[in-house]
Amino acid sequence: SATINSPAEGDTVRGSAVHVALAVSGIELAPAADERPATAHHHLFLDVDPTPPDQKIPSGVTGIVHLGRAQTEYHWDSVTAGPHRIIAVLADWQHVPIASAATDTVRFVVQPQ
Repeated sequence: SATINSPAEGDTVRGSAVHVALAVSGIELAPAADERPATAHHHLFLDVDPTPPDQKIPSGVTGIVHLGRAQTEYHWDSVTAGPHRIIAVLADWQHVPIASAATDTVRFVVQPQ
């Protein structure tokens, strides 16, 4: 499963930078370039609906970030003030989501400093 540890559900983030901390259980994280079955890496969706579970997560789309080096942290700059939603999705080395249970969603608010 994927877990978003930060921000927490309902948090208020001051300023436009949002630090996202992630955790995983039940599967090994590995860089996408390793092309190893039974491993995964995170993808983050900021205010964007996830792709269907049987389709490859696209690259180059605003609001979608691939953490293809198996990172468990991401620093999102210039997030606008207001309510937001982050969805973390674990996907295999081909960027296809591994299972619906491998997602987590957090809603938070950004307030200007």
